[in-house]
Amino acid sequence: MTTAFLTILGMGLVTYLTRLAPMWLYTRLKIPLWMRQAMRYVPTAVLTAIIFTEVLLPNGTPDLSIHNARLLSALLAAFIAWRTGNVLATIAVGMITLWILQAIGL
Repeated sequence: MTTAFLTILGMGLVTYLTRLAPMWLYTRLKIPLWMRQAMRYVPTAVLTAIIFTEVLLPNGTPDLSIHNARLLSALLAAFIAWRTGNVLATIAVGMITLWILQAIGL
């Protein structure tokens, strides 16, 4: 076995163990009800933080202008999500709008 193969194997093992450890602990520890209820909101909070940062700070500075293609695309995608409730349509409309706005130089 080469050093590169052993390195890749070791990195895979470390990656697997770091992903397995929280799941293993979660099934064996008695987590209070209030903590489990609070943990339900973690994915939403993280996703919101990522999206708002990308949409409202496209160049590292706040941009709430009509020239922010990401903001316009996100607003249209939010409208589609609200009206249809269709995740695929929301993503498609948001991405296509962003691509078109970027193509025309907005």
